[in-house]
Amino acid sequence: MVREETVFGPIRSRRLGNSLGINLLPVNGKICTFDCIYCECGWNKDGRGDTRLPHAAEVREALEAKLRQLVKDSIPIDSITFSGDGESTINPDFPQIIDDTLALRDQYYPLAKVSVLSNATQVHRPEIFSALRKVDNPIMKIDAPTNELAEKINYPAAGYDVNRVVEALKQFCGDFVLQTMFLKSKDFDSSSPEVLDGWMAIVRLLKPREVMAYTINRPTPEEGLQKFTVEEMTTFLAPLIQEGFNVQIKG
Repeated sequence: MVREETVFGPIRSRRLGNSLGINLLPVNGKICTFDCIYCECGWNKDGRGDTRLPHAAEVREALEAKLRQLVKDSIPIDSITFSGDGESTINPDFPQIIDDTLALRDQYYPLAKVSVLSNATQVHRPEIFSALRKVDNPIMKIDAPTNELAEKINYPAAGYDVNRVVEALKQFCGDFVLQTMFLKSKDFDSSSPEVLDGWMAIVRLLKPREVMAYTINRPTPEEGLQKFTVEEMTTFLAPLIQEGFNVQIKG
């Protein structure tokens, strides 16, 4: 499994354009509050060889050096994106790192967006919500509408509760992006009524400014997963589209 450096890319993202990545997790490991069956970073158990998290000062130094070089090389950046090998918001320095990143963005690439890809498991913590509120694109994940169904696709850490996540996301008052993976496994089918109906009810409740629906695009740790086509996902999400939700579908 290839691991990401603290600052990596830029890479061409199907959702965010030319994206410079920030990994707040171990360079040679994986730490996450989910263990998703589709995660391109592999299973959590296979990423335990390194548990050291980068501190705010290290991240700032690495990011500034990279941004300075990209400006010198005239390479455009559309987004500075927190992703990497696990859940960025579990890094204790996350709020400070967000502040530093925004300052550096303003200095070097003022037109770039700052985006955070998150599984939303930490949004209920006030300091995490406050930090996420500052970024341009807080991209929060809900793949399943109930704890029982989340167990089949996300294998969340103990204590995860979909209802708590939904209540925390209400604080955004719709000013966030909801991201959802659509796939089929032996135990989980995003298109089944038990998944789709409950998930759409959550979308209607939270009213996110954008819904990012996507499917498998890279190798997955669990074998036998099936992807959906853009046409199939468009059919699944037709009710939301007809209701006026901004739905972006990526195959």
